[in-house]
Amino acid sequence: MKKHIYLKSQADKLTAGQIDRRQFIMSALAAGVVLPTAMSMAGDAIAATPNKGGLLRHATGYGSTTDSIDPATSNNGFSQNVIYTRGNHLTEIGADGKLRPELAESFEPADGAKKWIFNLRKGVTFHNGKTLTADDVIATFNIHRGKDTKSSAKALVTAVTDIKKDGDNRVIFEMSEGNADFPFLVSDYHFMIMASDGSGAVDVTAMDNSTGGYQLTSYEAGVRAEFKNNGNYWKSDHAHFDAVSLLSVVDPTARQSALLNGDVDVADNIDPKTVALMARVPIVEILETTGTQHYTFPMRLDVDPFGNADLRMALKLAIDRDELVEKILLGHGVAGNDIPVNPVMPFFNDQIAQRTFDPEKAAEHYKKSGHSGPIKLSVADAAFSGAVDAGQLIAASAKKAGIEIELVKEPNDGYWSNVWNKKGWCACYWGGRPTQDWMYSSAYTKDNNWNDTAWRDTAAADRFNEVIVQARAETDETRRQNQYFEAQQLLHDDGGAIVAMWANYILAHSKKLAHGPDVAANWQNDGNKMSERWWFS
Repeated sequence: MKKHIYLKSQADKLTAGQIDRRQFIMSALAAGVVLPTAMSMAGDAIAATPNKGGLLRHATGYGSTTDSIDPATSNNGFSQNVIYTRGNHLTEIGADGKLRPELAESFEPADGAKKWIFNLRKGVTFHNGKTLTADDVIATFNIHRGKDTKSSAKALVTAVTDIKKDGDNRVIFEMSEGNADFPFLVSDYHFMIMASDGSGAVDVTAMDNSTGGYQLTSYEAGVRAEFKNNGNYWKSDHAHFDAVSLLSVVDPTARQSALLNGDVDVADNIDPKTVALMARVPIVEILETTGTQHYTFPMRLDVDPFGNADLRMALKLAIDRDELVEKILLGHGVAGNDIPVNPVMPFFNDQIAQRTFDPEKAAEHYKKSGHSGPIKLSVADAAFSGAVDAGQLIAASAKKAGIEIELVKEPNDGYWSNVWNKKGWCACYWGGRPTQDWMYSSAYTKDNNWNDTAWRDTAAADRFNEVIVQARAETDETRRQNQYFEAQQLLHDDGGAIVAMWANYILAHSKKLAHGPDVAANWQNDGNKMSERWWFS
């Protein structure tokens, strides 16, 4: 054990430039390591040392001409990537999946987690030259509060009753009920801290009001975003590229061709059908991570006929999930069970039986619903790669239960503003969240704008919202587990979301790119922080 610690210490000195390669090898030999192994260890340590410079060109499978740089209205992977490239938050999820302070140097609860105190880092500056203070944090969060806010993250801060400062570098959040997960919530991408003008106002359209490793220099919604290195980033060991170019390439074939042709360095959201083929290309590295990404088909209860519980259940039973995993994900994932949480998250209820394709029971519920005629399902590959094919498979399996589904192929551009969260039934993806409360507060509680199933007014939905409030403040682990178990059962039995598949993140990149030993799976692209964590080797 002591030998391992010593060698790790020497490797750290080598990567930090405190000793050279020869000195490292000599120290390893002195510790009893044979020469070939010592040389290999030195090579590995040097290869893991970040290099500075270069232009990172990233083709992402997300983006729409209706996008905006306003973090409050961000609703897809492109705009989320823009946020994490240009800005910071009070906390962040690290590459190892653990929560850590970011713009906050530390944080602590008070009054049974009804109050959270964040101590800010000193000396952090925005790209416009302003020094970060508590006023900026308060002004930023106030954008997401209030009755008329358009923020998609409104539900995450509904319980916040007041935000105060204690000097320039301390912020105190006061809440109507305790929330043990609040430090997780403030890492949500919508809550990028922006510079205020001194009167409590924030210009959400400004490109220089953030603190991240790169400054946004050019932005064309649904097309591209260009960044230059901050040059004075407070994280001195991050943001290694000179510049970053983020390109929206929704078509999966075009995205992959761009990588193979050398036009980009990385392409995300790789179609599972081409993974094996791309893995044979000598210049390409495939990186696959398993996290909380899931593909859903939300049914809005406020649009006929989805307010009918029997019809919702009929459709849930009429989907062959195993076939979707086999033919759409090609095994790069697992079947979903109509709840937006999985075993990687705390308090997962593994007692809920996996829902399977059952055309006979589906037919029974469909008959009880009293519905007749085709049911429209809107799909586009903007939702996720293979969504159109998935829709066709769903229509085919539902037909075996006597249910007619009319597939509506929607345009990719504008899908997230014109189809999702508006039309009765559509395809969707969710990156997931690290905690259950965060996931529910993002898409399932009654008080948020992203409740894409409009599941608010049934008896089960009422009970669900009560339980979530109780679990949020509960500090007893056993009681909290029971509450989350009940919440999952309510969603499974009555909710409007068909959670069909849990999909792995599949990324392809040039072998010239390098990264640390851990790659985050809370979002795609190393938590969408590739730009500040990766480098050219």
